[in-house]
Amino acid sequence: MKTWVKLVLSGMIGGVFVLTGMLLIQKHQGVNLTGDTESKAVAVNSNLNASFPFDFKKAAAIATPAVVRITAEESDQLVQNRLKNNRQRQPRTLEDYFGMDFFDFSPFGGQEFYKQRGVGSGVIYTSDGYIITNNHVVGFADNIEVTLPDKRTFKATKIGTDPSTDLAVIKIEANNLPTLKVGDSDKCSVGEWVLAVGNPFEYLTSTVTAGIISAKGRNLDIIENDRAIEEFIQTDAAVNPGNSGGALVDDEGNLLGINTAIATPTGVYAGYSFAIPSNLMKKVVDEIIVNGDIEGASLGVSGYTITEEVKKQFGLKTEKGFYIEEVANGSSAQFAGLLPGDVIIKIEDTEINEFDDLVKVLKFVRVGETINVRVLRDNKPKDITVKLRKGV
Repeated sequence: MKTWVKLVLSGMIGGVFVLTGMLLIQKHQGVNLTGDTESKAVAVNSNLNASFPFDFKKAAAIATPAVVRITAEESDQLVQNRLKNNRQRQPRTLEDYFGMDFFDFSPFGGQEFYKQRGVGSGVIYTSDGYIITNNHVVGFADNIEVTLPDKRTFKATKIGTDPSTDLAVIKIEANNLPTLKVGDSDKCSVGEWVLAVGNPFEYLTSTVTAGIISAKGRNLDIIENDRAIEEFIQTDAAVNPGNSGGALVDDEGNLLGINTAIATPTGVYAGYSFAIPSNLMKKVVDEIIVNGDIEGASLGVSGYTITEEVKKQFGLKTEKGFYIEEVANGSSAQFAGLLPGDVIIKIEDTEINEFDDLVKVLKFVRVGETINVRVLRDNKPKDITVKLRKGV
């Protein structure tokens, strides 16, 4: 019995020693963990002033005063002209033979008589009233009204449009207006935070949404123009109808682009929006302000990018270039002396390796400009001066 009691007491005493040791070890380890946690917390707090913006108050305060609401509408005269032009392109009807349009006598003003109307946004470009927007917002209209964030309203004049980039410039008679510094869109990066500022759904004015740049240089084939220039900045900042022509800005409030389109199966924001980059915008807008509507020039050639098959078929010695199969009558190329069979290898200082190079170099040349085109004719280089004309 005594032996059993001794064993129990020994076990209890041993257990107390073990338990005490474990508690001491856990206490010691706990101090280290707390220290690590505190150290990590300090490291995170020390980055509060890093480039990652924890809010966009500064950018929003800069951008919202410079983004306006635009209402655009056709006048009665413009509608009549549009209808007249449409009828001239359509087969003649009974109404034409009688010299009247029966629809015009409808008590509802005629089934054909309707005014195109749109609402969008714009960005004040200069303090004396030049405003950037999209061509699809104002291109069809001659009655344009601008409402500033301070609720002042102005009639606007259309200065010019460029359908190939979907840009337009309008002007109001005002001074000392707030403007945005134009940023360098070539330097913005995928993953960078941006704000979209505009007037969605006609009734939500001065709305700011945030997102990141999710891609650059997107070509979506959405601009209905033979010379369309699409290099969109793609973001996940929420943009909706009415935002068109509004500002895309970085976290410092610099203008990086003009919001233009959304990818959507429903007609409203579904995850991605697209903006015309500021570097492209600036080139086009500056030219519109000086010269008005931009008239795109055309070289007037068609053909193929040089491939092994094309090279063998036509007996060419070059590995790169654009083979001219046809020269359009009355075109810039015909007047300059370009011929079928010529291979364009250079325009000005730009090497032409394929068709896309030809498209890019001709993006910003205008009617009346002169360019130097180097071709291979019978596999020998030849320089030809081309004065650009309107497209044919």
